[in-house]
Amino acid sequence: MTVSSHLSGILLPLLLLAASASAAGEGPLKPFKDVLFSGQTVLESRDGGDYEVIDYQELRDINGRDEEPEHRVRRAYVDLAPRAAQKDMTLALPSGPLDITRTGEGRHFAVIFIHGRDGDRRLGSNDYRFGGNFNRLKNLAFGNDGSYVAPTIRHFDDRGVKSIAELIASIKADDPADQVILSCASMGSFLCWGISRDPEAVKNLKGMLIMGGAPDPDFFTSAAHRAKLPVWFTHGSADKVYKWSDQAAIYDRLHAEKYPVRFTLFKSGSHGTPVRMTDWRRVLNWLLLR
Repeated sequence: MTVSSHLSGILLPLLLLAASASAAGEGPLKPFKDVLFSGQTVLESRDGGDYEVIDYQELRDINGRDEEPEHRVRRAYVDLAPRAAQKDMTLALPSGPLDITRTGEGRHFAVIFIHGRDGDRRLGSNDYRFGGNFNRLKNLAFGNDGSYVAPTIRHFDDRGVKSIAELIASIKADDPADQVILSCASMGSFLCWGISRDPEAVKNLKGMLIMGGAPDPDFFTSAAHRAKLPVWFTHGSADKVYKWSDQAAIYDRLHAEKYPVRFTLFKSGSHGTPVRMTDWRRVLNWLLLR
């Protein structure tokens, strides 16, 4: 073996590892407990990685991760530093008062999380439920000059849509440089789809995340579609509330027209799995870079 070939045998794996690490860290947000949250196994990938099926196992991802399954994650997953920058408040919006929990006062980006039916702002602010995934989101906002807003939604119709549009506008009014990402889970997806039809609200958004949400075939005629607002879908393959295949059909249509869209399916995951398993850093980095 020559010296050059010997060095190639050593350097090539190192270069590949460096490239892999660079790709994993792509985006403006610094890591936070990526070893615990981002080490997900890809079972299937197509469309250049835009469509992925992720390995999900309840015994590992709930029972092995939680101290009390579905109620309290193990302490290693949580960092409570953002609580120093967390406030409950009521915003006086034109359509009426809106209760929110806000974490961080950063001016780089803002994430809004819309809960599903029977939820409130406490759901998206809970540090220990959902495998600590909301605590990770808080830390990503707190540690990267951003903010995270969890409102209480009382109406999942036009009244709720109007309230969220006003919330988005108020965030942009405080700092026009804020890049606002709207995330909606389950029935909260009704509000994401409603916002997609509001041209002014769409102008104020950087992207949307739909987690275990309802499909919206009319999205193709929306203001968001015309603006090519980036969208990432996450869904469980065993979801009994909204079928993953309906959402995947919308993804396929969008991807065929070269729309900025991604789809993550959690193999065997239920309706609530995306809230627990969505890799917030990966999603936010992708949306912020579009």
